[in-house]
Amino acid sequence: MQRNDDANSSVFKSVDWLTVVLYAVLVVCGAVSIYAATYDFDSLSMFDLSTYSGKQFMWIGLSFLLGFALLLIDRRIYEAYAYPIYGIIIILLIVTAFAAPDIKGSRSWLKFGPVSLQTAEFAKTATALALAKLFSTYGFQLNNRRSYAIAIGIILLPILCIILERETGSALVYFSFVFVLYREGMTGFVLFAILCAIVYFVVVLKFAATLIMGIPLGMFIIFIIVMALTVAMLWLYCRSFILGRNVLLGYLAAGLVAGALAYFGIVINGYAFFFTVIGASIVYLLIGMFHDDLHKVLTTVVFIIASLIFMFTVNFAFNHVLEPHQQQRIRVALGIDDDVRGAGYNVNQSKIAIGSGGLTGRGFLNGTQTKLKYVPEQHTDFIFCTIGEEEGFVGAAGVIILFLALILRIITIAERQHTAFGRVYAYCVASILIFHLCINIGMVLGLCPVIGIPLPFFSYGGSSLWGFTILLFILLRIDASRAQYGVW
Repeated sequence: MQRNDDANSSVFKSVDWLTVVLYAVLVVCGAVSIYAATYDFDSLSMFDLSTYSGKQFMWIGLSFLLGFALLLIDRRIYEAYAYPIYGIIIILLIVTAFAAPDIKGSRSWLKFGPVSLQTAEFAKTATALALAKLFSTYGFQLNNRRSYAIAIGIILLPILCIILERETGSALVYFSFVFVLYREGMTGFVLFAILCAIVYFVVVLKFAATLIMGIPLGMFIIFIIVMALTVAMLWLYCRSFILGRNVLLGYLAAGLVAGALAYFGIVINGYAFFFTVIGASIVYLLIGMFHDDLHKVLTTVVFIIASLIFMFTVNFAFNHVLEPHQQQRIRVALGIDDDVRGAGYNVNQSKIAIGSGGLTGRGFLNGTQTKLKYVPEQHTDFIFCTIGEEEGFVGAAGVIILFLALILRIITIAERQHTAFGRVYAYCVASILIFHLCINIGMVLGLCPVIGIPLPFFSYGGSSLWGFTILLFILLRIDASRAQYGVW
């Protein structure tokens, strides 16, 4: 008994208390913001359990107890039972998809009497544990197809289950684990390809209405981008100045010919022109790759072809895969439509609220947009607009600085881990928080489509708060055991 007491005492001495303090400050500020978002002139006490803020304070108290309990569990339990925990959560996700009641078009909440839990919030922790366990397996290295397949499979399985629940926003969070794979050895080319895919998607949709050379302006721009990236990759990635120079000269010559024909009034079909020019460059590269780095040149060719195929699938995916409300939200975010009374209402009112806050804000409980309930979901997904209106730029910046401090501290914890399990899990936590922070604030400011991602520790809800608490305090418990490996 004395030995267990000594072990627990050692754990609490080794806990990163700076992280705990940052967590406590964030959750308390979140509850106060919820009170401000839901306050009216007839409101009860901030701690009254019949109010949203009172319930949130109750969740916070239970979260502190939950965090304390997680710190008492031996860190080896988390590693030993990572896969069983992951399996149980996947089963719960599947059950949720088929057994949960339909709430606003999604089936994401399991009811246990008076309590409702969103299983997707807890699946983040389970997926992070499973990835950490995988990377800590003896001899595992992310340098072959089998390793990639297993890692990606662990990430994709909960995504597919959550999509079955029709909870697309929660599913997108799991793509943040790509940054963990990059930290552990995945080639940066994958991140580059993802960035290109996002740019292609936005450009094709944004400039679809205007035609040039008989093709949509968006596709015209993508063709030019692909040609420019081809030359850049040949120079910077393949390190082949000759191939890059010759392809560039070919593109410039084709452009001069097209300009001359247009000058004399000869109509050119854009598709025929670009496919001919880019096709000729592909043939040239296939012939010339045997004189250079075969793998890298072939990768460049595959990138060109994949880019063109993706470009032509954007409209199909947008029109036939996404739901109508998702399509409209993307159109509003890209400025294609200006639906301030429909899909763009939330964001428009949110920007008005934040803008009215100015530098120092209107003052606590003095926000007009908030008090008059102009912003829907202002105590959940749009909680940040309440901060911006009442506390202004200073308060909003302060909240962001607190989050950045927490994320940087987690990265510091990650880098001092002596085991792959601890390091990978810590980077999973950091990646999830970064994704939530960027997407939620971007959504509130109108920079991203509205996809229903909560602001960690601030948005109202027990499932969200418990999910992030479990995610963070398991990391603190793992880190507290670093003394066992001689690392402090």
